[in-house]
Order: sequence, then C-alpha cells, then structure tokens
Amino acid sequence: MDDSKMRIDTRLIHAGEPTPRIEGAVSMPIFQSSTYEYRGESDYHALRYIRLNNTPNHVALHRKLAAVEAAEDALVTASGMAAVSATLLTLLGSGDHLILQDCLYGGTHDLLTTEFPRLGIEYTLVDGNAPASWPAALRSTTRAVYFESISNPLNRVADLKAGIRFARAHGLSAIIDNTFTSPINFRPATLGFDLSIHSGTKYLNGHSDIVAGAVIGRRELISRINRTMAHLGGSLDPHACFLLHRGLKTLALRVRHQNESALRIARFLAAHPKIAAVNYPGLETHPDYARARELFDGCGGVLSFELKGGVAAADTLIRTMRLPISAPSLGGVESLITRPATTSHSGMSAAARARAGIADGLVRLAVGLEAPEDLVDDLGAALAQV
Repeated sequence: MDDSKMRIDTRLIHAGEPTPRIEGAVSMPIFQSSTYEYRGESDYHALRYIRLNNTPNHVALHRKLAAVEAAEDALVTASGMAAVSATLLTLLGSGDHLILQDCLYGGTHDLLTTEFPRLGIEYTLVDGNAPASWPAALRSTTRAVYFESISNPLNRVADLKAGIRFARAHGLSAIIDNTFTSPINFRPATLGFDLSIHSGTKYLNGHSDIVAGAVIGRRELISRINRTMAHLGGSLDPHACFLLHRGLKTLALRVRHQNESALRIARFLAAHPKIAAVNYPGLETHPDYARARELFDGCGGVLSFELKGGVAAADTLIRTMRLPISAPSLGGVESLITRPATTSHSGMSAAARARAGIADGLVRLAVGLEAPEDLVDDLGAALAQV
C-alpha cells in the first residue's frame, strides 16, 4: 500500500520501516556502529557513518517523518536548535537577511541576537498578523521568511497563508517551526512551506527522555542542510534515533488526548475569577481562533495564562500544584508548568520580553496524558490557595 494513501495513524506505524524487516525484527534494531564497510561510494557524504546521518536508524526515521508530513524528505538532528541553526546557516550567509515573525521561541531569539550579528547575518522581526507591514521589511538581500505554527509562549497563530503568498511573490524560502502543533495537527508542506522544523524532544518523542530535532520538506533543501549538519556535527546518535522512532508510533494518540485536555483546562481557567487572561487558540475568545480552526486539526497541549495576583500568585500556584512538574519543555506524558520569564525566555532581556508581551507572571502549562479531570481538580485546589 502506498504511504500517501494511508491515514496518518497508519503512516506513523508503518511508513519508512525497512522492507524486508531486518532479521524479522518487528521493532527497528539499534545500529550501534559508528562506521560501516566501504562499498565503492564515490561521494564523501554517501559513506555510511553516524555523523553523516545515514545509518539504518537515521534512514528509517527520515522516511517516516517525510511520509507523516506529506513532504519529500526529512533529516533528524541532535536537538531542535541544531535543526534551526543548520537550516538557517544553510540558507543564509554573511550579508544575507531574514524576516521572522516576532515572539519567537527563546532559543531561536538568542541565536538571532547573539550569533547572527557576528556572522554578518541580518534579520527583521515583523508582526505575524499584519502582512501589509511585511513588504517594508524586504531587502535585496532577503533570502527567507520564518514563522512558528503556534508561537511560544503566547499561542498566537500568524497569517500563515499570507506568509506563503509573500514568500512566493518575492522568491523567498518559507520556513516554519511546527513543534507546537506537531504533524498530527498541521502538515506545513501541504500549505506550501518549503521547510518544517521540529524540536523532536517534544511531541515527536513524547517521553521526556531524549533531545532531538528534525527538518522536513523539499528534498533539494534537505540535502543541502544535511551537508551543513555533517560539517557542524549535530547528528543524532542511534539509540536516540531508536527512542524517537518508538515515540513517533504513539504520536497521534498522545496529541489528540492533549488537544482535548488542553481545551478543557483552558475553558476552566477562562471562567475562573482569579485568572486575568488565557492564551489558547482553541478558545472561541482567542484572537486567532478562526485562523486556527481553518489551518489546524487541533491546537496542541500548551496553554499560557496570567493570574490577577501577578508573579507572587504564579509562583504560589506552581509551588502548590501536585501533578504538573515545575520544569520547561512540553509534549511529554507528564504535565509541566513554568514561568517562561525564568526558563524558556530567560535569555531575553526584560525589555525584550515586555515588547513581546511576555509578562513576568505569565504561566505556561504543557498538558501531559493525565486525566483532564484530575488536572482541573489540581488547578482548582491550587487556585484556592492563591
């Protein structure tokens, strides 16, 4: 059966698997070998070697990820930031310019502000919801536009369709960080994005036990990024490949549960008298609700909110809750809670966070696989102590 004819649940299980199965193994074996026999390869990058991302574990993952997002090819990396940096350093060089939506993930923001200037790469942040303003950011040296499917941590949804039109009109590569939605809720290649980036640490793996990344998209671009990655050395080791491979097979079940749980929790918080604001695009009151409904099959398991008592109330809530663990990251089986100002976005200055709308008292809740009723009960009990 053609992979493209399978539903996504089936592709997660069967796409990319070796045929015939290796020694009959139902689960993909771990190829814990750094190097492989020379078989007459004429190109250095065709040699079988872990750093070149072409062991059997890598190849199976690449095929599966490409099939899941209905894209041409994929590449796994040692972290989400390895995926981001290798992609941007492939497409951009000294003197080039990048346009990005504002309110980015803190690690991406740090890359732009601390590493790009010394490399001579320039950038402009734009309002993802104001496409009429984007042409003013264009330069003759602009090479790409960069979006996030759902922004971190305010959960805004940029005008992604306008982003594709803008990129095509000006000959730019269109890149999106699809971590927050995952392939279950959004498949960027079907909308026209050239490249989709993931922190595989999050939903793709789903068990909080590895760090990984992925780039998915056009084959010609993936090949170029793979060569850059081989030079930078950010390859994923075979055991981590195995764990990511295993985690992917339950992705659909996990994300759909998290979609439903997060929406239920967001509605509970929105109605609570001690909550000042809730950011979740699945809520009818969210400014990007209509766009999220049009683009996505679900809005993911991450929501953020502010309490009327500010930082003190937020810290009391986090300290009092019994189920969520106070930790950064997201997409795992356990719920995690944090203040982004102290974790994911602590690398940004207070002024930069304020400009992005990230209040010091903002709380981010990454919903896991616990019963949503128990999480709501836990939130209610903690809010009573605030």
